[in-house]
Order: sequence, then C-alpha cells, then structure tokens
Amino acid sequence: MKKIGFIGLGIMGKPMSKNLIKAGYQLIVSDFNKDAVKELEQLGAEVESTPKAIAEKSDIVITMLPNSPNVKAVALGENGLIEGAHEGLIYVDMSSIAPAASQEVYRALIEKGVEMLDAPVSGGEPKAIDGTISVMVGGKKEVFEEVKDVLEAMAGSVVHVGEIGAGNVTKLANQVIVALNIAAVSEAFVLAQKAGVNPEAVYQAIRGGLAGSTVLDAKAPMMLDRNFNPGFRINLHIKDLTNAMETSHEFGAPAPLTAAVLEMMYALKVDGHEFEDHSSLLKYYEKLANVEISR
Repeated sequence: MKKIGFIGLGIMGKPMSKNLIKAGYQLIVSDFNKDAVKELEQLGAEVESTPKAIAEKSDIVITMLPNSPNVKAVALGENGLIEGAHEGLIYVDMSSIAPAASQEVYRALIEKGVEMLDAPVSGGEPKAIDGTISVMVGGKKEVFEEVKDVLEAMAGSVVHVGEIGAGNVTKLANQVIVALNIAAVSEAFVLAQKAGVNPEAVYQAIRGGLAGSTVLDAKAPMMLDRNFNPGFRINLHIKDLTNAMETSHEFGAPAPLTAAVLEMMYALKVDGHEFEDHSSLLKYYEKLANVEISR
C-alpha cells in the first residue's frame, strides 16, 4: 500500500487524514498545530518536521493548506517538497488556491520528475469527518487513476475535470454558487421576517421545491438556530471569491454577483465576523433591514 505524506491538519485536513488511516494507509504528517500532530501520531501516523523529509519518504504527498502562498512555500520553498523530490513521487494539492498558482507549482515540480494534481474539495467539516466530501481533480488522467483509490478513501465523489488547474477552476465555480446561494437564502429570510412570516415556516415550505438545495438544507438550520460556528469561515470564503474574481478578470468573464457577495463578506470581516461560518452572511442583511430573524 502506498505511503502517504499529509501536510495540513486543520479543520478539513485532520479528519481527511484520519480517514486515510482508517482505510489502512501509512501516513507521515506535519503541521504547525502540535496537538493535531500528536492526535494523528497516537492513531499510528509517523511525524516529520519538514516537507522535504516527508517527500523523501512518501509515494504520494497531500497538502491541505489555506492559500496559494502557503502551497508555494511548502512545495517550492526552503526544505520544501521540491528538495525531497524523487522519481515517481506524486503531489496532490487539495487546498483551494488560484488555478495559476497550481500551474506554477506544477511547472517547477515536473522538472524534477514529480507529477501533480490539483484536487480541491467541497463539503465542509461534517463531510470531511464522515468521508463524503466531493473532490474535483485537475491533472493528467493517468496520474488521477493512479491515486483515485486514495482520494476515494476520503470522499463520496471524486471527479476528474481536466488538466492541471482545472480542479481549482471547478472549486472557484463551486464557491461562487455556494456564496450566492447563501446570500439568496439570507435575503429571502430577512424579507420573510420583515413581512411577518416565520422564516422556519418559509424554509419548510420551499425546501422540497425548485428553491430547495444542499446549501439551503445545510445553512438554513444554522441561521434559524443562530449557530455561526464555522464549518467554513468567512475569511476563507473571502479568499476563494478573491481568487474567483482574479481568475474571472484574467479570462474576461465578468462576475458582478460574485463581486457583490465578496463586498458583503468584507463588510462582515470589518464588523468582526471573519472567523464565523459563511452562513453569517445573514447578519449583513439583518443589519441592512434592522431586524434579526427567529424561529
């Protein structure tokens, strides 16, 4: 069985790595969070301090990191993966980053004989825990087939979407749709509250119709409970929508609704809500309407 390096044991990375251990894979892990590292070590993972050392010992290295600069540092920086590169090593970046950054890292690594996939995920912490995240993968099809079993050990859906960078383009599309859905739900619930109709009754009435969605079912109960504990934080969604806007400008695809929701999220950040769940978009609309929804 393949030996896997896993770098990044955050909200998503830690449960994903646990699922690999449950599937029987031998892991080598690294993260700044020593408690997370210790937890994985107690489950049988080996620990290394640098990406270079992990690359030297691994058949596959997976990263789950916050943003493009983090991925570049781990992959190409001092003591990075590139310094521990060996023929046959496959690098799978499951972070959500700019497609151009994925392509830049790929070009550097392929010169060392290292194949790369960009494979961002969707589903949030609950699906990471139960192993049902969706993975969208860019890169060579034959490399994808070689690691598909590893990805499936963490996921409910694994789909190859194109060449390197295509995974992150797909993730940006996903994040645009999710953000706009949450904004729409927020706007609708505030309208209902102001008009004197119970938002929970609205939710129950519409969820089985055309307005029903996975986003509605995931986020409406959180809004109604006023539970904004993060499954996916506002500051991370700001990062994704910023990447989406930069990519849309690069390719000449205007994104006016994305731009509007990005500004809403920035306003929430200024108000101190950046570490709350993205369902707290509701608070932006509540502030505009001077109302707070309730069950």
